[in-house]
Amino acid sequence: MNQVPPVPRLSDANLHALPADVAVPAYDRAATRIGIVHFGPGAFHRAHQAVYLDDLLAHDPDWAISAVSLHSAGVRDALRPQDGLYALELLGARADGGSSLRAIGSIREVLCAPQEREAVLARLADPQVRLVTLTITEKGYCLSADGIDAGHPDIVHDLAAPRTPVSAVGWLVEGLRLRRERSLAAYTVLSCDNLADNGGRLRCAVLDYARRLDPALAAWIEAETGFPRSMVDSITPATDDAVRARVAAALGVADAWPVQREPYTQWVVEDDFRHGRPPLERVGVVVGADIAGYDRAKLRLLNAPHSALAYLGSLLELETVAAAMAEPVLAGFVERLMRQDIVPSLQALPGFDPQAYVDAILARFRNPAIRHLLAQIAWDGSQKIPVRLLGTIAEALAAGRPVARLCLPVAGWLRFVVRQAQAGIAIVDPLAEALARTGAACTGDAGDVAGFLALDGVFGTLAGDPRFAAAMGEAYAALAPATPDAVRHALAAAAKP
Repeated sequence: MNQVPPVPRLSDANLHALPADVAVPAYDRAATRIGIVHFGPGAFHRAHQAVYLDDLLAHDPDWAISAVSLHSAGVRDALRPQDGLYALELLGARADGGSSLRAIGSIREVLCAPQEREAVLARLADPQVRLVTLTITEKGYCLSADGIDAGHPDIVHDLAAPRTPVSAVGWLVEGLRLRRERSLAAYTVLSCDNLADNGGRLRCAVLDYARRLDPALAAWIEAETGFPRSMVDSITPATDDAVRARVAAALGVADAWPVQREPYTQWVVEDDFRHGRPPLERVGVVVGADIAGYDRAKLRLLNAPHSALAYLGSLLELETVAAAMAEPVLAGFVERLMRQDIVPSLQALPGFDPQAYVDAILARFRNPAIRHLLAQIAWDGSQKIPVRLLGTIAEALAAGRPVARLCLPVAGWLRFVVRQAQAGIAIVDPLAEALARTGAACTGDAGDVAGFLALDGVFGTLAGDPRFAAAMGEAYAALAPATPDAVRHALAAAAKP
């Protein structure tokens, strides 16, 4: 019986044989040098920062990546047999709506920290390495309100055994300790996770942890190490077997862990590098910017409309962002909300065109290749609504601007909560119990709003502002009885000049 030979894996050996429409690294991978250690090489890093660096290596060979997993060996075991190569699928990137493929070569080494401690420490102490980046999610930093969470089990372990760290902060400090001991320059530490003041909070955590071990080391880190703030953006759906099969068919070789994302991508980095940095501007990164201003723009012009689509689209019985944007009255409302109500709340940023940013976001929302579920965006509304919409509303009230349109998505959240609670559907939210109790007690009229405004930790001082309470009552009433026809009518009325 004839056996079918195994399909070869993507590798340096067959990179040249990939189909002509698959982009490949525009440089000699063997001539590159590792200048970056990255903790947390999940899908987002490999679809975002690693792609920028793949572009950069065509200009400067000093910034290849050593990718380090803090826990699982999965990425190492998938990519090491592939020489660190993997495919990126850009969803809906072609003019005909199809996707494009690209082989990414910027990762030259893949390590699993628990199993390869000495190799990770050697790389952190390598003089060629001048930058350590992280995408480990907020919980991976073990943060407290003003430093490190000293009660976290990983931090408890690391404080007792700092030479064998398990936490990200423990690894960063042990690497810096080795460099100080060897009279080497400190590396810059760059968080690429989406948490407010990411560089500032990581700096506080590192210094707090280091002081508990050695105040002199902490003083050296404080003087020598940069912790730039950053902002990143690109929708990166998870990889599944369908993606693997689709990519393998297009490549003609197997890829154990390809990644996919939308064509749009953004990376903004504060210029706080102490001992050299990659020339990221050459590949489209905004460097030296007002990170807080870009964060605010993203929260208000991307995240706030996302929430509007989630709640109002859900009430229209739609499923995805693209489907919501295909509903003309909802798409028109969201665009007017962005251009006329949110843009005026933003401060001017050098080189930033808010109307062009709105154009890009609306195009992203309409991309049918991205299946972004409204139900997922609707999660955690009590945490999202304050930062995405309520700040803009408060500023508009203070400036004497109208808030009727801004209040409609917030009223949509209230209607969504009421619907879920009264249907007995679980609410995914840190305040789920209080929201369910409040929603179950609602009668459907504008008086329901007072019960929500009384919730602790959501509306803040706005709850006591009669102008806001009145606007919310009107918006909530406009959506009654929360049927698709009623919602369409309310959106059409709100979208008028």
